[in-house]
Amino acid sequence: MSVLHRPPGTPPLALQRTHTDRVIDTFGVVAETLWMRLVTSSQYAVGRKAHAREHALLLELVNREVVAHDEDVVQLTFAAPDGSPLPAWQPGCHLDIHLPSGRRRQYSLCGDPSDTGHYRIAVRKIPDGGGGSLEMHSLRVGTSVEIRGPRNGFPFVPRERMLFVAGGIGITPILPMVRAAQRLGIDWHFVYCGRNRQSIPFLAEISTWDQQRVTIRLDDEQGVPTAGDVLAEAPTDGAVYVCGPPPLIELIRSATADDRAVSIHSERFSAPPVRNGRPFEIQLARTGKVVPVPADQSALAVIKQHEPNVGYSCQQGFCGSCKVRVVSGTPEHLDGRLTEEERADSMLICVSRAKTERLVLDL
Repeated sequence: MSVLHRPPGTPPLALQRTHTDRVIDTFGVVAETLWMRLVTSSQYAVGRKAHAREHALLLELVNREVVAHDEDVVQLTFAAPDGSPLPAWQPGCHLDIHLPSGRRRQYSLCGDPSDTGHYRIAVRKIPDGGGGSLEMHSLRVGTSVEIRGPRNGFPFVPRERMLFVAGGIGITPILPMVRAAQRLGIDWHFVYCGRNRQSIPFLAEISTWDQQRVTIRLDDEQGVPTAGDVLAEAPTDGAVYVCGPPPLIELIRSATADDRAVSIHSERFSAPPVRNGRPFEIQLARTGKVVPVPADQSALAVIKQHEPNVGYSCQQGFCGSCKVRVVSGTPEHLDGRLTEEERADSMLICVSRAKTERLVLDL
């Protein structure tokens, strides 16, 4: 996803493009036309007109399936209780899940956009995380949850040649992209990285793909991959889509920094490091406690140490869960969510920082 300390104008949500296409070639235009035909024109129009448009739905969990040998990843399938069609989505879209506890979490859709009756996501259990994955794993078939979306911050734009790279649970947004590439007849290759064969999900489906187009790199068998390993099949003029842990994304970005012929599109599922940060102080108005925020930490990371129940979700400035009222001081807004009116008296503490030496927050 996008760098935590980013300048104004950087695209919001999960999109990180290290290189922009100089021109979308003729094939790209033709491929996108074919993609439009794979879904109805009305479905495509929904996604094209407003990525940020949200639909609040109360959906029922209708299926729960373990999709990794270590049983730490489950695929959850949701549907409308009355079986009505769900809002359309395209590869790269994600959902906001509002859990019974009040937590909000974002998960990429990993099913088939042509299946208008179901939304499928996959969740890895993280025992020492913020509790969201544990709660997701505890959901049982028949449970109803509020879902908002779908929204797309990692849009799939067809190119004649494409490389897809996934690390671990980063496979979820990549799956629909590879399926779309297959349908469109694109020259594609897929690289899947993980700790071991037990930990990476969806191997059964991947085994049905053309194995000449698939490379699986496992740390316990082949060692940690190098940039050369991951990018061996990278197109000389095309696009690379990558989703996974920050080290994998940084590996690819660094290796392709000087290659202007390839566009890099990436999404990450964890808070990126703070870059070029400046230290400041936060005062918690309800207790009067003053806590320092170091240059390399987010305000949220520090506040969680003192207020463990503070609300948050994406940790990247696009979901709005960590919105807090500013009592005094001037925030440095680095989010892609709040309106100018909201920024007059609020901030997102997961990414935004301070222009003044101290912020007093309504916490």
